[in-house]
Amino acid sequence: MSNHGKRYRGAASEIDGSKLYDVPEALAAIKEKANAKFAESVDVVFKIGVDPRKSDQQVRGTITLPHGTGKTRNVAVIAKGDKAKDAETAGADTIGAEDLVEKIDGGWSDFDVLVATPDQMKIVSRLGKKLGPRMPNAKSGTVTMDIKETVQDLKRGKIEYRTGRGATIQAIIGKVTFPAENLQENLVALLEAIVRSKPSAAKGQYLKGIVLSSTMGPGIKVDPQRALTYINR
Repeated sequence: MSNHGKRYRGAASEIDGSKLYDVPEALAAIKEKANAKFAESVDVVFKIGVDPRKSDQQVRGTITLPHGTGKTRNVAVIAKGDKAKDAETAGADTIGAEDLVEKIDGGWSDFDVLVATPDQMKIVSRLGKKLGPRMPNAKSGTVTMDIKETVQDLKRGKIEYRTGRGATIQAIIGKVTFPAENLQENLVALLEAIVRSKPSAAKGQYLKGIVLSSTMGPGIKVDPQRALTYINR
Protein backbone atom coordinates (compact mmCIF):
# COMPACT_ATOMS: atom_id res chain seq x y z
CA MET A 1 0.00 0.00 0.00
CA SER A 2 1.29 3.48 -0.88
CA ASN A 3 2.40 5.70 1.99
CA HIS A 4 1.72 8.81 -0.08
CA GLY A 5 -1.21 11.05 0.75
CA LYS A 6 -4.31 11.75 -1.29
CA ARG A 7 -2.89 14.95 -2.80
CA TYR A 8 0.25 13.18 -4.00
CA ARG A 9 -1.69 10.27 -5.46
CA GLY A 10 -4.03 12.66 -7.24
CA ALA A 11 -1.13 14.56 -8.82
CA ALA A 12 0.73 11.36 -9.68
CA SER A 13 -2.31 9.92 -11.43
CA GLU A 14 -2.15 12.80 -13.92
CA ILE A 15 1.52 12.21 -14.78
CA ASP A 16 2.37 9.75 -17.53
CA GLY A 17 5.18 7.70 -16.01
CA SER A 18 6.13 6.22 -19.36
CA LYS A 19 6.57 9.59 -21.05
CA LEU A 20 9.69 11.74 -21.32
CA TYR A 21 8.54 15.33 -20.97
CA ASP A 22 10.08 18.42 -22.51
CA VAL A 23 11.50 20.89 -19.98
CA PRO A 24 8.78 23.60 -20.26
CA GLU A 25 6.05 20.95 -20.14
CA ALA A 26 7.51 19.33 -17.01
CA LEU A 27 7.94 22.64 -15.19
CA ALA A 28 4.40 23.73 -16.07
CA ALA A 29 3.05 20.46 -14.66
CA ILE A 30 5.05 20.86 -11.45
CA LYS A 31 3.79 24.40 -10.90
CA GLU A 32 0.20 23.42 -11.69
CA LYS A 33 0.11 20.41 -9.38
CA ALA A 34 1.96 21.88 -6.39
CA ASN A 35 -0.73 22.17 -3.73
CA ALA A 36 1.05 22.20 -0.37
CA LYS A 37 0.37 25.00 2.09
CA PHE A 38 3.92 26.29 1.68
CA ALA A 39 6.11 27.29 -1.26
CA GLU A 40 7.54 23.94 -2.30
CA SER A 41 11.06 23.67 -3.67
CA VAL A 42 11.63 22.41 -7.19
CA ASP A 43 14.17 19.59 -7.16
CA VAL A 44 16.10 17.92 -9.94
CA VAL A 45 17.94 14.61 -10.08
CA PHE A 46 20.39 13.93 -12.91
CA LYS A 47 21.44 10.36 -13.68
CA ILE A 48 24.87 10.42 -15.30
CA GLY A 49 27.08 7.83 -16.95
CA VAL A 50 30.01 7.66 -14.54
CA ASP A 51 31.26 5.23 -11.95
CA PRO A 52 31.33 7.29 -8.73
CA ARG A 53 33.54 4.67 -7.07
CA LYS A 54 36.41 5.75 -9.32
CA SER A 55 38.27 8.92 -8.39
CA ASP A 56 38.80 9.91 -12.04
CA GLN A 57 35.05 9.85 -12.70
CA GLN A 58 33.91 12.18 -9.94
CA VAL A 59 31.71 15.09 -10.98
CA ARG A 60 31.83 18.05 -8.64
CA GLY A 61 31.59 21.81 -8.90
CA THR A 62 29.72 24.95 -7.90
CA ILE A 63 27.41 27.34 -9.68
CA THR A 64 25.50 30.48 -8.77
CA LEU A 65 22.05 29.95 -10.26
CA PRO A 66 20.82 32.94 -12.31
CA HIS A 67 17.73 33.34 -10.13
CA GLY A 68 18.93 31.79 -6.89
CA THR A 69 17.23 28.91 -5.11
CA GLY A 70 14.59 30.87 -3.21
CA LYS A 71 16.10 29.59 0.01
CA THR A 72 18.04 31.80 2.42
CA ARG A 73 21.15 29.86 3.35
CA ASN A 74 22.64 30.06 6.80
CA VAL A 75 26.38 30.61 6.31
CA ALA A 76 28.96 30.09 9.06
CA VAL A 77 32.54 31.32 8.63
CA ILE A 78 35.72 30.33 10.43
CA ALA A 79 38.17 33.20 10.02
CA LYS A 80 40.11 35.81 11.96
CA GLY A 81 41.01 39.49 11.65
CA ASP A 82 40.15 41.26 8.42
CA LYS A 83 38.64 38.11 6.93
CA ALA A 84 36.24 37.85 9.85
CA LYS A 85 35.28 41.48 9.21
CA ASP A 86 34.74 40.66 5.52
CA ALA A 87 32.42 37.81 6.55
CA GLU A 88 30.41 40.18 8.71
CA THR A 89 30.17 42.76 5.93
CA ALA A 90 28.99 40.09 3.47
CA GLY A 91 26.20 38.95 5.79
CA ALA A 92 27.53 35.71 7.27
CA ASP A 93 25.22 34.38 9.98
CA THR A 94 27.88 33.03 12.36
CA ILE A 95 31.56 33.98 12.56
CA GLY A 96 34.30 32.62 14.75
CA ALA A 97 37.56 30.71 14.96
CA GLU A 98 38.59 28.33 17.77
CA ASP A 99 35.36 29.18 19.62
CA LEU A 100 33.23 28.21 16.61
CA VAL A 101 35.18 24.99 16.06
CA GLU A 102 34.58 24.07 19.71
CA LYS A 103 30.88 24.86 19.33
CA ILE A 104 30.54 22.64 16.26
CA ASP A 105 32.59 19.91 17.91
CA GLY A 106 30.12 20.05 20.77
CA GLY A 107 27.21 19.28 18.46
CA TRP A 108 26.03 22.65 17.14
CA SER A 109 25.02 22.39 13.48
CA ASP A 110 22.62 25.27 12.83
CA PHE A 111 24.12 26.23 9.47
CA ASP A 112 23.78 25.19 5.83
CA VAL A 113 27.31 25.97 4.64
CA LEU A 114 30.61 26.30 6.48
CA VAL A 115 33.34 28.46 4.96
CA ALA A 116 36.92 28.76 6.23
CA THR A 117 40.13 30.53 5.31
CA PRO A 118 43.08 28.24 4.46
CA ASP A 119 45.00 29.26 7.57
CA GLN A 120 42.15 28.00 9.77
CA MET A 121 41.88 24.54 8.21
CA LYS A 122 44.36 23.12 10.72
CA ILE A 123 41.82 23.60 13.52
CA VAL A 124 38.84 22.77 11.27
CA SER A 125 40.30 19.42 10.19
CA ARG A 126 39.30 17.78 13.47
CA LEU A 127 35.65 18.25 12.49
CA GLY A 128 35.87 16.00 9.44
CA LYS A 129 33.81 13.12 10.84
CA LYS A 130 31.17 15.43 12.30
CA LEU A 131 30.76 17.60 9.19
CA GLY A 132 30.93 14.94 6.48
CA PRO A 133 29.96 16.55 3.14
CA ARG A 134 29.65 19.96 4.84
CA MET A 135 33.39 20.02 5.55
CA PRO A 136 34.97 23.12 3.93
CA ASN A 137 36.69 22.10 0.71
CA ALA A 138 38.75 24.01 -1.84
CA LYS A 139 37.03 22.20 -4.73
CA SER A 140 33.64 23.46 -3.60
CA GLY A 141 35.01 26.96 -3.02
CA THR A 142 34.39 26.90 0.73
CA VAL A 143 38.09 27.09 1.64
CA THR A 144 39.08 30.51 0.37
CA MET A 145 40.69 33.83 1.17
CA ASP A 146 37.97 35.62 -0.78
CA ILE A 147 35.51 35.41 2.08
CA LYS A 148 33.40 38.42 1.14
CA GLU A 149 32.59 37.29 -2.40
CA THR A 150 32.10 33.67 -1.33
CA VAL A 151 29.57 34.55 1.36
CA GLN A 152 27.74 36.90 -0.98
CA ASP A 153 27.56 34.21 -3.68
CA LEU A 154 26.25 31.64 -1.20
CA LYS A 155 23.59 34.06 -0.04
CA ARG A 156 22.60 34.75 -3.68
CA GLY A 157 22.14 31.08 -4.48
CA LYS A 158 25.51 29.48 -5.14
CA ILE A 159 25.15 25.71 -4.86
CA GLU A 160 27.48 22.75 -4.98
CA TYR A 161 26.76 19.76 -7.19
CA ARG A 162 28.45 16.40 -6.84
CA THR A 163 27.88 12.76 -7.71
CA GLY A 164 26.22 10.69 -5.04
CA ARG A 165 25.01 7.14 -4.77
CA GLY A 166 23.80 5.59 -7.98
CA ALA A 167 25.74 8.12 -10.06
CA THR A 168 23.14 10.80 -9.44
CA ILE A 169 23.37 14.54 -8.81
CA GLN A 170 20.58 16.17 -6.81
CA ALA A 171 19.91 19.88 -6.42
CA ILE A 172 17.27 22.53 -5.78
CA ILE A 173 16.61 24.87 -8.72
CA GLY A 174 14.08 27.20 -7.09
CA LYS A 175 10.56 27.38 -5.72
CA VAL A 176 7.22 26.60 -7.37
CA THR A 177 6.42 30.29 -6.94
CA PHE A 178 9.20 31.21 -9.39
CA PRO A 179 8.14 32.09 -12.94
CA ALA A 180 8.51 29.04 -15.18
CA GLU A 181 11.14 30.81 -17.29
CA ASN A 182 13.30 31.44 -14.20
CA LEU A 183 13.12 27.79 -13.20
CA GLN A 184 14.07 26.80 -16.74
CA GLU A 185 17.05 29.17 -16.80
CA ASN A 186 18.26 27.79 -13.46
CA LEU A 187 17.86 24.21 -14.67
CA VAL A 188 19.69 24.85 -17.94
CA ALA A 189 22.52 26.71 -16.18
CA LEU A 190 23.01 23.75 -13.82
CA LEU A 191 22.80 21.25 -16.68
CA GLU A 192 25.41 23.19 -18.65
CA ALA A 193 27.76 23.21 -15.62
CA ILE A 194 27.37 19.45 -15.20
CA VAL A 195 28.05 18.85 -18.89
CA ARG A 196 31.20 21.00 -18.66
CA SER A 197 32.30 18.91 -15.69
CA LYS A 198 32.21 15.63 -17.62
CA PRO A 199 35.30 13.59 -16.65
CA SER A 200 37.54 12.57 -19.53
CA ALA A 201 37.41 9.03 -18.15
CA ALA A 202 33.63 8.82 -18.57
CA LYS A 203 32.67 6.75 -21.60
CA GLY A 204 29.40 6.25 -23.44
CA GLN A 205 26.25 8.26 -22.81
CA TYR A 206 26.93 10.88 -20.15
CA LEU A 207 23.48 12.32 -19.41
CA LYS A 208 21.19 9.34 -18.90
CA GLY A 209 18.17 10.81 -17.16
CA ILE A 210 16.55 13.83 -15.54
CA VAL A 211 13.70 13.81 -13.04
CA LEU A 212 12.01 16.99 -11.81
CA SER A 213 9.68 17.22 -8.82
CA SER A 214 8.34 19.57 -6.19
CA THR A 215 8.91 18.87 -2.50
CA MET A 216 5.56 17.11 -2.08
CA GLY A 217 4.92 16.15 -5.68
CA PRO A 218 5.61 13.16 -7.93
CA GLY A 219 8.69 12.88 -10.12
CA ILE A 220 8.39 13.87 -13.77
CA LYS A 221 10.84 12.34 -16.22
CA VAL A 222 12.45 14.79 -18.63
CA ASP A 223 13.87 13.85 -22.03
CA PRO A 224 17.63 14.32 -21.46
CA GLN A 225 18.46 14.77 -25.14
CA ARG A 226 15.84 17.46 -25.64
CA ALA A 227 17.01 19.14 -22.43
CA LEU A 228 20.53 19.40 -23.87
CA THR A 229 19.19 21.44 -26.79
CA TYR A 230 18.37 24.32 -24.41
CA ILE A 231 22.03 24.93 -23.66
CA ASN A 232 23.38 28.02 -25.45
CA ARG A 233 20.05 28.86 -27.06
